[in-house]
Amino acid sequence: MKNVTRIWFWPCLILAFQLLLFIPTTWGAKYELTRNSVERAKDVDAKDISLFRVKLGDSEAKAVEALVEQRLAGVRAEQEGTFILLWDKDNPTGTMAGVRITDGKVDLIFITDRFAHKVRGIFRHILKAQTLKEIRDLLGPEDFPNEGIMGARMLYEEKGFLVNYLGKGVNVEFCLGCQDLFSGF
Repeated sequence: MKNVTRIWFWPCLILAFQLLLFIPTTWGAKYELTRNSVERAKDVDAKDISLFRVKLGDSEAKAVEALVEQRLAGVRAEQEGTFILLWDKDNPTGTMAGVRITDGKVDLIFITDRFAHKVRGIFRHILKAQTLKEIRDLLGPEDFPNEGIMGARMLYEEKGFLVNYLGKGVNVEFCLGCQDLFSGF
């Protein structure tokens, strides 16, 4: 009986260990903006958001490696000051997404309506929204509304993001505890 246990136990243990080595690191991110189709607002939280495998709180080195040094299909990336900006190679009229780095860590991730063709899930619908009502139907009422003649800033502080609606232009900023982001309310 001991020989049977030895014959099956060790190969199974080695196989299980080898399978653990092949688990992708992106499985740690609950919502990769370009891969996962999360459709419910209650499932979205800024601490779980990642942009091309870069999450809030990641080091500057990881962000530069993932966004600038690695070739992303259809994307041109440049580091300018504290920002890493991403442009669409086919239509480089403006930034479509990016991150801000403060004190060596990623503290802000932003996406604009130019990124709508790459993003998946609920934020694709938000970036393509034509009215404030569409955004509110998707996300629910904001924590602190701030509407004006030119548009609206919709702060979802509990979830860690801000939606800027400027008529046809929409952008979303993800940040955890950014005082500069929330100071306008």
